[in-house]
Amino acid sequence: MLKELLPADVESAELFGEASEEDLPPLFPEEEAVVARAVAKRRREFAGVRACAREALGRLGVPPAPLLPGERGAPGWPEGIVGSMTHCAGYRGAAVTRRGRWAALGVDAEPHEPLRDPGVTNLVTVPVERERVLPALADRHPSVHWERLLFSAKESVYKAWFPLTGRWLGFEEAELALRPDPDGPGSGAFRARLLVPGPVVAGREIPGFDGRWLVRGGLVLTTVTVPGSPAGADTGGR
Repeated sequence: MLKELLPADVESAELFGEASEEDLPPLFPEEEAVVARAVAKRRREFAGVRACAREALGRLGVPPAPLLPGERGAPGWPEGIVGSMTHCAGYRGAAVTRRGRWAALGVDAEPHEPLRDPGVTNLVTVPVERERVLPALADRHPSVHWERLLFSAKESVYKAWFPLTGRWLGFEEAELALRPDPDGPGSGAFRARLLVPGPVVAGREIPGFDGRWLVRGGLVLTTVTVPGSPAGADTGGR
């Protein structure tokens, strides 16, 4: 599913279902120390998403190495690599590429179901999203849980934002426009307009992020790719 949403020069890997810890590749000792006291569910998530990341890195020719969480839990990647990880019930995924054409990636997966607390919608949206964007989409395509999709898209935006800035980005600091593809409501694109000064990449400020989304198999997946330096722009991809 991630492969459908990402450029051709971004590698990805996924796990579906709830694999037991014994079925997953062993963690490095440094990673094991991070989750030594964690509950079984957290250990499975941690190990599963790193198995995906190492599989995707292997396709880039990067040897296996510890992938340790850093500030605010952001994964630490090998030198010269940008990437993102995500997990939810029944799914683990990771995407990676070499720094150059792309400056940052963000991926997020969520169950395709309503947000559990209706009040959460108010916390993760700005007024125009609540009052215009979500109602209009729900009227046109009621089969999609748009508030969950918007939440996931903002998570992907944050995951791309943080490695570039080292700063928190609140849900209220980005305004999203969601667009279904012409052939149906199962996939589409989005544009996130930043309501705060954007990160500076290759000497220019980025005012917003572009992304893709997919709803399938009980999941919502969203991705963001942030272009990097012009010198890296000839590496191919769609």
